[in-house]
Amino acid sequence: MPTTFQEIPRERPATPLLDRADTPAGLRRLGEAELETLADELRQELLYTVGQTGGHFGAGLGVIELTIALHYVFDTPDDRLVWDVGHQAYPHKILTGRRQRMASLRQKDGVAAFPRRAESEYDTFGVGHSSTSISAALGMAVAARLQNSGRKAIAVIGDGALTAGMAFEALNHAPEVNADMLVILNDNDMSISRNVGGLSNYLAKILSSRTYTSMREGSKKVLSRLPGAWEIARRTEEYAKGMLVPGTLFEELGWNYIGPIDGHDLPTLVATLRNMRDLKGPQFLHVVTKKGKGFAPAEVDPIGYHAITKLDPLDAPATAPKKASGPKYSGVFGQWLCDMAQADPRLVGITPAMKEGSDLVAFAERFPDRYFDVAIAEQHAVTLAAGMACEGAKPVVAIYSTFLQRGYDQLIHDVAVQNLDVLFAIDRAGLVGEDGPTHAGSFDLSYLRCIPGMLVMTPSDENELRLMLSTGHHFPGPAAVRYPRGTGPDAVITPGLETLEIGKGVVRRSGSKVAILVFGVQLAEALKVADGIDATVVDMRFVKPLDEQLVRDMAASHDLLVTVEENAIMGGAGAAVSEFLAAENILKPVLHLGLPDVYVEHAKPAQMLAECGLDAAGIEAAIGLRLRLLQG
Repeated sequence: MPTTFQEIPRERPATPLLDRADTPAGLRRLGEAELETLADELRQELLYTVGQTGGHFGAGLGVIELTIALHYVFDTPDDRLVWDVGHQAYPHKILTGRRQRMASLRQKDGVAAFPRRAESEYDTFGVGHSSTSISAALGMAVAARLQNSGRKAIAVIGDGALTAGMAFEALNHAPEVNADMLVILNDNDMSISRNVGGLSNYLAKILSSRTYTSMREGSKKVLSRLPGAWEIARRTEEYAKGMLVPGTLFEELGWNYIGPIDGHDLPTLVATLRNMRDLKGPQFLHVVTKKGKGFAPAEVDPIGYHAITKLDPLDAPATAPKKASGPKYSGVFGQWLCDMAQADPRLVGITPAMKEGSDLVAFAERFPDRYFDVAIAEQHAVTLAAGMACEGAKPVVAIYSTFLQRGYDQLIHDVAVQNLDVLFAIDRAGLVGEDGPTHAGSFDLSYLRCIPGMLVMTPSDENELRLMLSTGHHFPGPAAVRYPRGTGPDAVITPGLETLEIGKGVVRRSGSKVAILVFGVQLAEALKVADGIDATVVDMRFVKPLDEQLVRDMAASHDLLVTVEENAIMGGAGAAVSEFLAAENILKPVLHLGLPDVYVEHAKPAQMLAECGLDAAGIEAAIGLRLRLLQG
């Protein structure tokens, strides 16, 4: 029976088999008859671990059996195993020597949320973004052939990740180079329809067997001598398989398709993987799993239980309810989108598979004909918006900062060069915490402000976000508003759809000697610092166009300018200030505070900001040091 919330172990469960199999070498010493018990133990261990730390776990619960079978059959880490995205990789981490460190999952200096090459030799490729696994495994397979190493390359990709064009580019290329590799499609009932049962499992064993393969290759040699005979036989085989299995697409691309099989049936998984391990050429195995397998709430609601927070002990004393916080920035965006859609029938909303994360749920329900989820296809999302804008629509692309990087060429070539009226609502800008550098929005100000004609805005609170979204909606050209994850300072939000004067910042506090120019949500921290040093604080609002007159005025009336942004210092908003001062031949000391030239590792958001010197203490210390240097 699936585990319930109340049954999640709050103390590490007894796992005698897992104690012997927390490395692949130990796993491979077990008998096959012990693997199903091991799967039960690993599932309980995963529930316990994530209950202690929080994190993604629905996908991991669904691949318990597959993970065991892969490490049991293949000689990892010599054989290369690549997990797509990595949400499902916690069981892999537990089985590859990191079990005792899982209590540090997603914490500063602890185990990362996703596979990382620097963390373990079993993490053969660093992931975090979708649909990269087949390309990476193909590269490994080609390298293995060039080195004559005999290593195997296996990519495990979810059905949702197959919606991205990059996956199909790799699927198309592998047969061209006749790569010896295995792609495993983890169909977790979220996208591709299932066709699982005794017959399909039986067929998978037959179709992947050496006997069938030998007969097929022998028949090919004989029939190829007869004009048209092999083509007729091949077509007959293809149509027969197509009647029973949904693999025709992959077969047409040049892959040997096997499946679908039950991804929770360990004997079938082990037998099929053994059969496929030494087959030559591109092999494709389709397994069907249940996301959240073994945890009742996640089986019912796999989206809602994609991840969980840390669980309190069952006997923990009741605590006072927390003070209600303000709305999340994504919630402010979602409400604005509905309000503007009500006012402007031209508005359409586009998201690359981030309906819940970007808070488009209400919009999708209220305006279904104007809502477009393009799946994990950021490049298509951007160019789709460009096409809509060509015909007079007002597209709003709701996208995470780190994922917009994947559609950068389309942003420039298809939107900006043509000066099309597209608004980008860029969520998760800046540091995002425990998911680490693959999910951080560290570079958007740098890669956006260099694009001619682009309007780039950075709100300092929730109300500023709403004002800037309206401003961008009415701007005749490409516009971007970037905002962080989580909640703001609980600013009072005006319900209207007013706009801002483009390119104009505002002084939030007047002082002397030091002017702090803030681009974004660090405004609250800067105001705390200003009270102690009597500094001027400016909410710059616009990165592009820059409020040049305001910068000129601040330079004329202060001894030191300080720019603050939650973006890479290189090429960021502060760089725009220095570029302007240099162009105007204004000699003024400028201190740039922002993200350093490193990948900031996963931790709590507050820890990451402190590490980068972007909290009040860090800002104050940096200003104090610079003032002392200026004073000699």
